Amino acid sequence: MLVKALLASSLVLALGVGLRVGLTQTLDATNLVWNLFLAWIPFGLALVLYDGARRGLSPAALLALGTGWLLFLPNAPYIVTDVKWLGEYEGGALWYDAALIGLAATIGLVLGFVSLYLVQVVIAERFGHLAGWALAWSALVLSGIGVYLGRFQRWNSWQVVTEPWTIGRELFGAALDPFAHARPLALSTAFAILWCAGYALFYSTFRGQLRRLSDR
Repeated sequence: MLVKALLASSLVLALGVGLRVGLTQTLDATNLVWNLFLAWIPFGLALVLYDGARRGLSPAALLALGTGWLLFLPNAPYIVTDVKWLGEYEGGALWYDAALIGLAATIGLVLGFVSLYLVQVVIAERFGHLAGWALAWSALVLSGIGVYLGRFQRWNSWQVVTEPWTIGRELFGAALDPFAHARPLALSTAFAILWCAGYALFYSTFRGQLRRLSDR
């Protein structure tokens, strides 16, 4: 049911963006569709990882899936930062653009939080609840760093694999001279705090539904 609702919401967003493109004759707001597609990747990987853990997939395969999930996880909450484009798109009504961005951000957050819950369950079942929560908080904080790399440094998730040393130098440079990167680092920290608070609220509100989802 949840997956169907997320798919239906994503289709509504795509149709809404398509309608905007047709009426304004611009490609503005199409970035929302692409960013939402990227947000589906960690969700899909989490589903495969969760199902694989139940079916007895090898630890190496689970580790590979978990690594891929972690690399792409920041793409889910990243959509929230697309609010920066509100008022910047050509043509169209401000309220309509706000609705598109709000819908995309909401879907992205739900995709990210549910995927995080599924991976947390796998870790908790194997290593205990404390390890599960440690994984959850660490992943959310790393997502804040991912926002910094994506929004301000313009890195993509797969570049962590293709260009790890370059990204490492960027992070090392920011750590050595934080005042030169004060604004993006402050925003990334704020996002990490927001993700943690959001997930805590999401977990406490939908804990029963999430448990029923993981029991299937």
